[in-house]
Amino acid sequence: MGDVGPGRHVAPTPWTGLRERVLPHPWLEADRRAMLQALGLPAAYVRRSVLSTAELAALQPRMPGERAGDGATLPAETGVAQGLEQPGASRRQPSGGQRLASRPAHGLHHGGETAAPPPAAFRAASSEVAVPALAVRPLAAPARLQHIATLDAAGLAAFTRDCRACKLGGLRHQAVFGVGHAQGQVMVVGEAPGAEEDRQGEPFVGAAGKLLDNMLRAVGLARSGDDPAHTVYIANVIKCRPPGNRNPEVDEITQCEPILERQIALVRPRLLLALGRFAAQQLTGSTEPIGRLRQRVFQYRGIPVVVSYHPAYLLRTPQDKARAWADLCFAQDQLAVALQAGNRSAS
Repeated sequence: MGDVGPGRHVAPTPWTGLRERVLPHPWLEADRRAMLQALGLPAAYVRRSVLSTAELAALQPRMPGERAGDGATLPAETGVAQGLEQPGASRRQPSGGQRLASRPAHGLHHGGETAAPPPAAFRAASSEVAVPALAVRPLAAPARLQHIATLDAAGLAAFTRDCRACKLGGLRHQAVFGVGHAQGQVMVVGEAPGAEEDRQGEPFVGAAGKLLDNMLRAVGLARSGDDPAHTVYIANVIKCRPPGNRNPEVDEITQCEPILERQIALVRPRLLLALGRFAAQQLTGSTEPIGRLRQRVFQYRGIPVVVSYHPAYLLRTPQDKARAWADLCFAQDQLAVALQAGNRSAS
């Protein structure tokens, strides 16, 4: 492999031959390095090209049936971590609903930026790691849930700004709560803030936000105004930007879920428009892809839910804008049905 090829994680122990070749790791962020160090697993980075054939061979996992000691090994004093995930090692993939936190999103949230590749996990090369299933999602603390359920809009916004329930609270610039009419008939729910949202503290800004504004304007809606019939309320499933614009993780969704639930209860919209895979899964409870959820009506606590593509996805895939337009028209029809049903029940 040349100098530009991938490297190997090694424990930075005092072995002169390897220590002198250690470089700053190009993938690990500061918080990830701190986490590994807290676990007693410090990491460094060494290019393949500076390792000998014997050193490279010792880092490769044994083939099935191969006995220990069959191939080259490193001396005990090298301190090379033995049990690192190799590029060819197998990984058990979850099925169906277990893929919430692992698959790439249809509407990759927050501007369509590409997240940095994750570091290799420190584990035995022959072991397999299963992604946590949606069914075993941890619950937020009961006291936290009870407190959130008592908050008004201003109190909930302040609570969100001060929230440190997951690791994102210490990585963000500011929480992104919501924007729009506090009693808007339509509530738009996205996935997670991007870099620009994190800086401005408002959901759906930048190129994706402009596209959303144009889409809403085409059906007579806006994000600002005094008329709840023509002004939407906009929020996200996740209130803080995940680092590198990666997909939100299960524990992060869990901690933000009661905040979104309370937002919906306070706004009391007549229709929920879910944009992107994570928003769709959160509000519909389904793990089906966006293409199968479109043009269908779901219910979230008695409120109709319509699903469509995230604007960031549409920027990357403009050929699907016609489908998104059809979804907006479908949402308008469902809003009319909901309003008519509400008027009948009121009378």
